[in-house]
Amino acid sequence: MTDRTNNGSQWHVREDDLRAYLRGELAAPALWSADSHLTACARCRGALAELSDPAALDAGWQRLDAELDAPRPGLLESLLLRLGVADHTVRLLAATPVLRRSWLAAVVAVLLLTVTVGHAAGGAGSPTLFLALAPLLPLAGVALSYGPALDPTYEMAVVAPMHGFRLLMIRTVAVLVAVLGLNGLATLALPGYGLRALAWLLPALALTATGLALTARLGPVLAPSLAGGGWVALLLAADVVRASADEPLAPFTAAGQGVAALVAVLAAGLILLLRDRFDLGEGSPA
Repeated sequence: MTDRTNNGSQWHVREDDLRAYLRGELAAPALWSADSHLTACARCRGALAELSDPAALDAGWQRLDAELDAPRPGLLESLLLRLGVADHTVRLLAATPVLRRSWLAAVVAVLLLTVTVGHAAGGAGSPTLFLALAPLLPLAGVALSYGPALDPTYEMAVVAPMHGFRLLMIRTVAVLVAVLGLNGLATLALPGYGLRALAWLLPALALTATGLALTARLGPVLAPSLAGGGWVALLLAADVVRASADEPLAPFTAAGQGVAALVAVLAAGLILLLRDRFDLGEGSPA
């Protein structure tokens, strides 16, 4: 029951209840009774106003204005928040350029083109174009997600409450999940090639790790450019030395996959050794 005074037929909410009402501590059904009474009783509304702290009231209005003006989180942001990811981390992920629809749509278009070419080959040989292109997509995505020359939200990232290396790793994982997921779906569209269609995975990890390791020395533009150019040069050289067009390129053989795994491990170790270089505030590692 709500505590209240009773003067004949007219009752008023007690001062203790009004204070609890202001603090948000008045529980139902007393809260409902007080709400209904305050809408009709000028005396109790006046008493409530006298008990209110003007500074606290202004602060409450400011919080309400800030909440109303704050951008509503998208589907991805809401999901990450529900999973317990910190708000500032979610904001930085949402601002990552390569996680926007335009970039993801471009990746989907490229993968659809390569899958179409693979199907046009009639199942003969190996899906060379797809295998050659798929490792470059995560490399490009990571390159576009870090550095002042490529990231339009770089200034926000610099003042974020986290080290540059951690930000880089967060965005790298986000990009890899998105791009490798799309690559995986494209692989499912090439069932005729069996496990050969998965030969892009280790080279993709090796290229991405190598690009990040070189970024610590060469910066976020030159490093992935060299890694991507080296991959293209390697494929061209492998195409020249292979015995026949039906034979898979060297990077997609068992030996080539082993080398890609070794390169990925070595590059990951180099990234950890050079992690402090990603905390330089000028955007491109020296």
